[in-house]
Amino acid sequence: MKKILLPLIAATLTVGGYLYSQTTAAKPKPLRVLLVTGGCCHDYVNQQQLLKTGIESRINAIVDVAFNPDTTTKATFEIYKSKDWAKDFDVVIHDECSADVTDPEYVNTILDAHRAGKPAVNLHCAMHCYRWGNFREAVAPGADNSHWYEMLGLQSTAHGPKTPIDITFTDTASPITKGMTGWTTVDEELYNNVQIFPSAHALATGKQMQKPKVKKGEKADPNAVAQEVTSVVAWTNEFGPNKTRIFSTTIGHQNETVGDARYLDLVSNGLLWATGHLGEDGKAAEGYGK
Repeated sequence: MKKILLPLIAATLTVGGYLYSQTTAAKPKPLRVLLVTGGCCHDYVNQQQLLKTGIESRINAIVDVAFNPDTTTKATFEIYKSKDWAKDFDVVIHDECSADVTDPEYVNTILDAHRAGKPAVNLHCAMHCYRWGNFREAVAPGADNSHWYEMLGLQSTAHGPKTPIDITFTDTASPITKGMTGWTTVDEELYNNVQIFPSAHALATGKQMQKPKVKKGEKADPNAVAQEVTSVVAWTNEFGPNKTRIFSTTIGHQNETVGDARYLDLVSNGLLWATGHLGEDGKAAEGYGK
């Protein structure tokens, strides 16, 4: 009996070992995510942790943070000073607020990584970064001050008051939004839409009640009636010669929003889509979900 059983046991161990090694080898490495955050007007100290924890708990990813505690509109980031700054990462989350950083060379160093194919996710004030010239008017394609907006796929210059926004998903067939339902935010900022580039595709709109803006030095009309304003608040874009995948949302001013499960689901799906790890059914590719 021993002569018969031993070969069988050996075979079982061999097969078991083979299956185990195959399973281990097939498990994908976590996505390397770079979160660039800091600058004016937001609680980036806490929001960076909300994003890191929220993303890592949802998908197979490791989020590295490049944080600048500078709270002005002139915050710059050391990592961008290297020409190959994005080489160690699969995707970059731009969550900086640097409206008055206007050095074209610095900005082009950032954009060159995305032109070369590095995916990006852009959050909230990233839409109001790196702007100069007559940026309040629609920039012309290819103009010196157009390139950041072309990467985003949408040009925005200002926002409304801090009041709730009703979010509606206008493309429910997109894998990013599939199965999601809209919601009403806490007091948030609705960013305007100066122009949407042909390469962009809208996923969601936001509606907010806004009273007429009052010019500096003038008094508000106490009888002014609020009007409903609608803007695109989430979209995808294809940027540059490689049609790099870009996902953006203008939502995300308040900590309550950044920590909201619905917001983190949206951002995580956008990140998976940008890196090519989101199926048409809205599910993470095998090994990338949790």
